[in-house]
This record gives sequence, structure tokens and C-alpha cells, in this order.
Amino acid sequence: MPDRGRYHHGHLRRAVIDTAVEIIAHDGIGAISLRDLARRAGVSHAAPTHHFKDKAGLLTAIAIEGFEMLSDSLEEALDARLPLLELGARYVRFATDHPGYFEVMYRPDVYHHDDPELLAARSWASRLLCAGVAASTSSYRENDDVGSGALAAWSLAHGFSTLARSGNLDEYLEQFSPTELFRRVALRTPSLSRATSGEEDIA
Repeated sequence: MPDRGRYHHGHLRRAVIDTAVEIIAHDGIGAISLRDLARRAGVSHAAPTHHFKDKAGLLTAIAIEGFEMLSDSLEEALDARLPLLELGARYVRFATDHPGYFEVMYRPDVYHHDDPELLAARSWASRLLCAGVAASTSSYRENDDVGSGALAAWSLAHGFSTLARSGNLDEYLEQFSPTELFRRVALRTPSLSRATSGEEDIA
């Protein structure tokens, strides 16, 4: 992925992003304002505008970083030849460990959704998920739709992560960690359990 070190005044930029991610994790995207963010980050009031131009620019930068971080985790799992179930668990762990990023990444209404760097980062994460679907089945016929399999896997992991983030699974999370509970749920999903066990998904 692109080298983030190309930015000038990187420390100021880093401070603004880190502070914004922390605020979003606790108070949501609506709590972000560039002026208040500058105060909390301990930088000049003009610093956020200098680096990001506007709130949407800041959220775009956060979304890019989020997709890059998620992609790094998925790529590591693929390199280790982990099954599709574990890619889903990585997704859930990312949402749990980086809630500020997760809250922004899938909200194209709040950032510049046509930003080229964002499109590249999001596309890379999608390709990695598709690669995980393909690698987790014993074979794919020419007509098999890997994209649909990736969408199913993403929907399960994202839906679970969203429910966990919003407190809807607290009763269950008293007994299991988010990733442990996800594995238990995912193994009750026929197509994913077959892929995990190495059986061909013929659905």
C-alpha cells in the first residue's frame, strides 16, 4: 500500500487522525468538528484544515487508513493459509480493536467516496476477501460466483461486528470473546462451515 510518510508535517497529521478516531469510537462521527479536534489534539486551529481541507477530507483519510489496516490483517491470514472462517474472525477483531475506523469505513455518505486512494484501498480489501473465498474451497467451476461468496462472508462478518458494536450481543459476550462467538455462529452457517472444513461448496 502507499507510503503514508509522503505527507508533510506528518506528526501534526497523525495527531489529528488519532484524536479523531478516538472521538469517533466514543461519541460517533457526529461529534467531530475540525476546530474542536484541533483543540483536543493540541495543534493550531488551522492544522486540520491545512491537512484535510474539510471534515469529509479527514474522514476520507481515516477510511483509507482503515481499509489499509484491514487489508494488512487479511493478507497476513491469506499468507498463512488460514481458512475463510479465520478471515471473518480477523474482520471481527478489526471492528472490535479499531471501532473508530470501523465506524467511518462503511459510511460513504460522510467522506469523499470517489477519492482514488480510497477506491484503491477499498478494492484491495475486497480482492483479498474474494481470494479468501476462492482459497477456502477445494475447487471452483468456471461458473462459480466467487463475488457472491465473498459478499456472503462479508455480510456475516460485518453484520456480526455491527451487532456486537451496538451492544446487541452483550448477553452472549459475557461468555465468549467477539471472535470466539463469531466462530460459533459462523460454523452454523452451512456454506462457511463447508469452506472451513475444506469441503466443496456446491450451493
